[in-house]
Amino acid sequence: MKALAGPTDHVVVVGAGLSGLSAALHLLGAGRRVTVVEREALPGGRAGRIDRHGYRIDTGPTVLTMPDLLDEAFAAVGERLTDRLTLQELHPAYRARFADGSELDVHTEPMAMEAEVERFAGARAAQGYRRLRRWLQQLYAVQRRRFIDRNFDSPLQLLHPDLVRLAALGGFHRLDGRIARFLPDPRLRRVFSFQALYAGVPPARALAAYAVIAYMDTVAGVYFPRGGMHAVPQALAEAAAGAGADFRYGRRVTRLERAGGRITAVVTEHERLACDAVVLTPDLPAVYELLGRRPRRPVRLRHAPSAVVLHAGSDRTWPGTAHHTLSFGGAWERTFEELTHGGQLMSDPSLLVSRPTASDPQLAPPGRHLHYVLAPCPNTERGPGAAEWHTLGPHYRDSLLSLLERRGFTGLDAAVEDLGTVTPADWAGQGLAAGTPFSAAHTFAQTGPFRPRNLVRGTENAVLAGCGTTPGVGIPTVLLSGKLAAARVTGLRPPGSATRTSRRRRGVVPR
Repeated sequence: MKALAGPTDHVVVVGAGLSGLSAALHLLGAGRRVTVVEREALPGGRAGRIDRHGYRIDTGPTVLTMPDLLDEAFAAVGERLTDRLTLQELHPAYRARFADGSELDVHTEPMAMEAEVERFAGARAAQGYRRLRRWLQQLYAVQRRRFIDRNFDSPLQLLHPDLVRLAALGGFHRLDGRIARFLPDPRLRRVFSFQALYAGVPPARALAAYAVIAYMDTVAGVYFPRGGMHAVPQALAEAAAGAGADFRYGRRVTRLERAGGRITAVVTEHERLACDAVVLTPDLPAVYELLGRRPRRPVRLRHAPSAVVLHAGSDRTWPGTAHHTLSFGGAWERTFEELTHGGQLMSDPSLLVSRPTASDPQLAPPGRHLHYVLAPCPNTERGPGAAEWHTLGPHYRDSLLSLLERRGFTGLDAAVEDLGTVTPADWAGQGLAAGTPFSAAHTFAQTGPFRPRNLVRGTENAVLAGCGTTPGVGIPTVLLSGKLAAARVTGLRPPGSATRTSRRRRGVVPR
């Protein structure tokens, strides 16, 4: 593994998002002095928080998986997850509702899920689920250390017996077709393949290797932190500060000072911070603008679809609404084509409805409920531009509320207090390329050693972290991204990945 040359005693981390906080903790654990510069007043980056009318609204991801990676970050400075966070494991992880009116609870406990699949689709489907679960576990075991938690210096590093094992497991087949070998029921297949949208690729075209995301969602467990999702970056920042990190909030980086190939200082609107090395976590276009160079790629970077998010409060909730409810439309392949190729809004949307107050009522005023509706949509390169969304946004919000009314959320439109609608225009306004929070899509040509590297040629002491670089999008991968960036700085191979720790150590409380 290539590492930075020269001194790295003082590292400035630009951005206090999850990747920057992970990098800071691993750097502190390796004995570096760390300064974290963040343009906002709080840590979190995309995992931010807005307090509005007594509601505590998480502005970023709502699904937390793989808490062992959090434990690993805390352990770098001698702490445990339980020192800072209390997690609840969600049962069910999801509730899936289909266009034909059927429902399926998605459990991560094997016997509970097997019984639910048998109730839903019969004994043969339950047998298929058992085989699918084993396959997902094998797929993850092969990929974790060799292909995900790894700094690549060359595609030649893929040439390893694990690559043969991955091929033998069917990892280079198509995701939808591979899952169909286990689950003939198309409704069940959606539960284990919709995650490909996080990677920006339709299940019919995604590699089966991307089923590791389904492993995280449907096998490893889905969790929720007391205090909401923003409690995660807050806890990471507090641990880093306790270990000696110097946080500078409300500081926007304006430029990087250079001497030859080395960055000598990070300059904000308020101060100049001399440094030996820098970890850059903003979105890739902003990073490349600061560096003054953009790596050459044979093909232009392709971005994942975006999303419209509705934040809504109400004095009621709706029967059967779990913490996470998947509302699937009748269309499937056509919807993905609309998002990724046609640049159209979904004609029959599939939606994620989260109700965080199901697990933590204190996130809303007494007697109130908080709902979060995520609707995938084209990014601004494929679909409507940012300017169009200023007019389109309110109309699309109304159409989504009407759709949910028809899908069982009767009286939703009249009951909700609009706490904010986020569209691709808002993501673009935050400086996110193509108006999407999901960054570069995980096509084969943008995965592993082919994804934008965390080392930038021509700059001797800068490392990238975040969802645009290796290993990719999602809370688990951006935490790994920070760890991998720290390893580039220190030259130290991080300790082996955390094993599944006990519920007591992870701070998981029963529900």
